[in-house]
Amino acid sequence: MKKFAYFLFFSLLALSGFAQKNLPNIVYILADDLGYGDVSAYNPTGQIKTPYIDKLAKQGMQFLDAHSASGVCTPTRYGILTGRYPFRSALPVGVLRGYSRALIEKDQQTVASLLTSAGYETGVVGKWHLGLDWTLLPGNEGKLQQTDIRNELDPAIIDYSKKTSAGPNTVGFGYSYILPASLDMPPYVYLENQQAEESPTGYTKGNKEDKGYAGPFWREGKMAPSFDFHEVLPRFTQKAEAFISKQNAKKPFFLYLPLAAPHTPWMPKPEYKASSGAGEYGDFVQQVDASVGAILKKLDQMGFSKNTLVIFTSDNGPYWRTDYIERFHHQSAGEFRGMKGDAFEGGHRIPFLARWPGTIQSASQSSATISLTSLMATVAEITGKKSTAEDSYSILPVLQGKAKQVADQPAVIVSSSTGYFTIRKGDWKLIEGLGSGGFTEPKEIKQSQEGVNGQLFNLALDPKETQDVFATNPQKVAELRALLQEIKKYPKK
Repeated sequence: MKKFAYFLFFSLLALSGFAQKNLPNIVYILADDLGYGDVSAYNPTGQIKTPYIDKLAKQGMQFLDAHSASGVCTPTRYGILTGRYPFRSALPVGVLRGYSRALIEKDQQTVASLLTSAGYETGVVGKWHLGLDWTLLPGNEGKLQQTDIRNELDPAIIDYSKKTSAGPNTVGFGYSYILPASLDMPPYVYLENQQAEESPTGYTKGNKEDKGYAGPFWREGKMAPSFDFHEVLPRFTQKAEAFISKQNAKKPFFLYLPLAAPHTPWMPKPEYKASSGAGEYGDFVQQVDASVGAILKKLDQMGFSKNTLVIFTSDNGPYWRTDYIERFHHQSAGEFRGMKGDAFEGGHRIPFLARWPGTIQSASQSSATISLTSLMATVAEITGKKSTAEDSYSILPVLQGKAKQVADQPAVIVSSSTGYFTIRKGDWKLIEGLGSGGFTEPKEIKQSQEGVNGQLFNLALDPKETQDVFATNPQKVAELRALLQEIKKYPKK
């Protein structure tokens, strides 16, 4: 009996080691404001070429119907890491800034904490934009708790020499190297493991603030003396390569790489200028592509590629106005209507590519409707760990070619920058509001016809959303509205 107990113990131990050894590394690359039509695998006739990102499409699966959880940055990032729709957070509408408090709830399970519990080394390199609880100067401690998530802390009362008390390392990441928010928002400073690498004792007056959210635009504010906008993308690439270089085959790793580009400021390095046909924005996208190529090369050099799930996607649609389309003859959102922030497809339909040799068939495509909230449930299924995320549904069977759609997913919900809800079920899409609900004018339209206070599209027949059939399909409207309310009130877990 004793011998059998020893045999059983060592057998289970061996099986456990085998399982951990064969768990895939996971690299999740998130571009910032990159459009569906900015990737040449999706838009071959566009003015931008992305050979390294296209390589992922050739070696893996290209999703044609992937959606961000929101039309803007912060909410989508919350959804990716928690597997929860952003309307469940303390910031259901809008984005945080560099001095905003931490958004992810204490003790909230994240992709990073789940993977840490599964034995992974975890790291984040890039744009955080989920808030930080900065340490305040003596005498101001109480002001941290008094500051609402929708407001910013006064930068004058922050002690930049101290670590932040909440941030990526307190939600499951073993290593972090981040920019607090978007590259056009102060403070312009890097934090490593929640410690400012250099105190932001400098100041910038901002740049092109009268030109709108385009070009080399950034806001005025505190800045580290050595901070260089041109070097942010190269810096993140180098730090990501360094993280990969420190890993070994004995333990799987998870790298979350939320790039700060091609979000403003559009500031490509000199060697990329005039490299595309879409101006400085297109040039910047091609520099992003080169960074993706560098990460893929590092995985090859380390011998990790064969056992690594690489996902490349974007946090929302592009900031690409109609006049840009006419000027450059480039459709950043592809054939879809609208742009960043919008409830229309251009605001949230995004490129999504996945490569995992031996599991994902090369040069394959999927028409499955998926949400970026899917990461939590997917890694939970891969590792055998339990996910507590309300709105996350595993796409692993789709990646494996075993399913054409996501099992048990009742619908996909997206929130626009102004808070319009969009619910998508099958071919049907309902927008709870009139107008774009985002950056495209008109953002909001007053109701002019009794009972018509939303928009309904059949995307199979009308992918460009040119024919609103809300008024003629009251039953479908009622069905989708009821389902939306059910999901909002009764999460699956």
